Amino acid sequence: MVTLVIGGSGSGKSEYAESLVMSQGEGRRIYIATMKPWDEECLCRIERHRQMRAEKQFETLECYRGLKGLNLDINGKQPPTVLLECMSNLVSNEVFGLGEEGEALPTKGDLAVEEILEGVRKIEEQAGHFIIVTNEVFSDGDSYGKETMAYREVLGKINRRIAEISHTVIEVVAGIPVVVKRDENPYKI
Repeated sequence: MVTLVIGGSGSGKSEYAESLVMSQGEGRRIYIATMKPWDEECLCRIERHRQMRAEKQFETLECYRGLKGLNLDINGKQPPTVLLECMSNLVSNEVFGLGEEGEALPTKGDLAVEEILEGVRKIEEQAGHFIIVTNEVFSDGDSYGKETMAYREVLGKINRRIAEISHTVIEVVAGIPVVVKRDENPYKI
């Protein structure tokens, strides 16, 4: 079962997505973290978030690129509830790369879309519930350069495709969850 949680920066989408995971009870909880620690500020934020997740009994898996290669190691166990935070970071990492020596070249355009969606399908197959957090970056009205527009196009395509396969799509606006799509009610919303 897939749920897409979308919202703007600071909207409360991440906190809301975590509450959805917590509402699933005591089972295994996996947090797929996609934010690469670019600097000391990022490292501090990531460490603070890791500690908060540990208190909620999340296992954290770092995945900056290559989602399709991630294995949740379920080995006959009950499928976990999985939270991917956040799709926009993952897309940025795929499209622009990580700047690491020896790293595979960045993945562009429709190839990036298909690679990431293949990863989404693989995680969905391994998870009991799969909650994906993404950013709404399309209504600011600003003008951007060619590379940023290409990133936004990839993220937009991925968001639309995930919304199509999702059982529930929720937009969080100023901390208020607004159900946009609900095929069935897997959560107490």
